[in-house]
Amino acid sequence: MIKLKHLVKIIFFSLLSISCQQEFEIIDNLSEENYSLLNQDSVQTNFPGLIKDKIGIVGYIFTNCPDICPLTTNNMRLIREKVENAQINNVEFISISFDPEVDNPSVLKKFSELHNVNFNNWDFLTGKKSTIEKLLKKVGVIAFVGDSTTFDDGSKTYYYVHTDRIQLIDQEGRIRKNYLGSKINIDEIVKDVQLLND
Repeated sequence: MIKLKHLVKIIFFSLLSISCQQEFEIIDNLSEENYSLLNQDSVQTNFPGLIKDKIGIVGYIFTNCPDICPLTTNNMRLIREKVENAQINNVEFISISFDPEVDNPSVLKKFSELHNVNFNNWDFLTGKKSTIEKLLKKVGVIAFVGDSTTFDDGSKTYYYVHTDRIQLIDQEGRIRKNYLGSKINIDEIVKDVQLLND
């Protein structure tokens, strides 16, 4: 009888473990990709190499964004705080700009500092337009120029219509889940990070 109870426990916990892993489909695999980008300090880096063997939480933004991107960035900051409070290690945060012509490293640094970003495990990335376009296509993010505004001094700014996205990437470089960046459920993604970290 004791042996049967023990066997039932083993089967139960095995099924529980399998079902937890199956909650995450593999949306795409980035492990073979190699995008050469610059971070906010103009340091050449590689994506997704930067998050190799770590869980990646990746947001897609542009600094002139009037609504979604500031919310996405703030939500990533809140996620980071909760992940730290839960003492979950091995998590890297990445914000990738899809407006490289405006968002050079110094612009990204200024934007991130306005949002009280701690750079210990968070990088803001930009790169050549052609590289960014390939990366966006691979990760399934759409961004194209929409409205523009011309100011009295003749300068012009434009806004993107874009996918509202934060992605969860596992330790093997696989995209496992997409969330609405501006409306993300913080507790949900922290729980998902815990599941991937187990």
